[in-house]
Amino acid sequence: MTCLPRALGLVERAVAEGAAPCAAVAVGVKGRVLARAVYGSARVVGGVVPAGEGTRFDMASLTKLLSPTMVALRMLEEGRLTLRDTLGDWFGEEVPPARRDITVFQLMTHTGGFLPHLSLEEACPAGPEGALAAILASAPACPPGAQVHYSCLGFIVLGKLLERAGGTPLDELARRYVFEPLGMAHTGYRPTGGSFAATELAGDGRCLSGVVHDENARFLGGVSGNAGVFSDLDDMVRFASMLACGGLHQGRPYLSPAVLRAAGRNYTPGMGEHRGLGFHLPGPGSFHGDLFPPESLGHTGFTGTSLIVDPTSGLYVVLLSNRVHPTRENTKLLRVRRTVHNAAMAEFSAMEPKEKDVIL
Repeated sequence: MTCLPRALGLVERAVAEGAAPCAAVAVGVKGRVLARAVYGSARVVGGVVPAGEGTRFDMASLTKLLSPTMVALRMLEEGRLTLRDTLGDWFGEEVPPARRDITVFQLMTHTGGFLPHLSLEEACPAGPEGALAAILASAPACPPGAQVHYSCLGFIVLGKLLERAGGTPLDELARRYVFEPLGMAHTGYRPTGGSFAATELAGDGRCLSGVVHDENARFLGGVSGNAGVFSDLDDMVRFASMLACGGLHQGRPYLSPAVLRAAGRNYTPGMGEHRGLGFHLPGPGSFHGDLFPPESLGHTGFTGTSLIVDPTSGLYVVLLSNRVHPTRENTKLLRVRRTVHNAAMAEFSAMEPKEKDVIL
């Protein structure tokens, strides 16, 4: 008997009905995988390529969680960074006066007042080196701290700040602080070799495969705080399991309970979205579904990726897809994601304790 048949069946049906060309899903509890499967084709334009266990996906905005959020949390633990640090502290006169007091906390909770998006290619005619200045000079969405404005720009700035604090590029920081310690051997920026889930057709007609979908991250050379990381199902299970185990990886501390508690608090009640430190928390209109508790942690990616973890029970769901292949106009997956989360939590909560020990 297949464990969690309703949850997996919803993913299989979603792929069959065109919500995405392919999807990889894993549901687990703490360090145990209860069910996992891969469905569909990694590519359907220019030849059909089946998806497999090793297919890597463009994580899109899940990058925010995998890279700058984790690097920032580790730096908090080390004392290299504090949430009250400001842009002025790290960039000095490079920052316009109106933005010098924006804090790391505001960047991580999307309350820094930055616009959601700005075309850096248009704003930086001289090249990527001018990206930080262009973002800092851009019009604000609102005063800092006033409300949540989900912003890729704010996380690009956070990535630049972490590079300044760490003295090395963001991809190296992510490798050193996140991917290597967690044994995520197939995760990183600017991947080479292997199988990739294709995403959208670029303006020149190319089918993007192994090249970051996000235009700003692509303009920045593939390494950015908002997007650019690629990963596969195995590695995302490792990451999810760490969060589900309270920061432990293979029984050893990766994140301290103190920093994980801080990251999972809702700092934006009444602001339209519930935001922790880098994490999207359950709230009005969120992707979590209806049955995961308020303490749940997670994030999504525009390409069709998502992660949700319930730290109270240890249940997690990883769902990776390429719903933007061959076009971003396909939004069917957004509802599917919530139904899968509901089914997984319902099936898990109804299981006998001995069933929850099953490893598939």
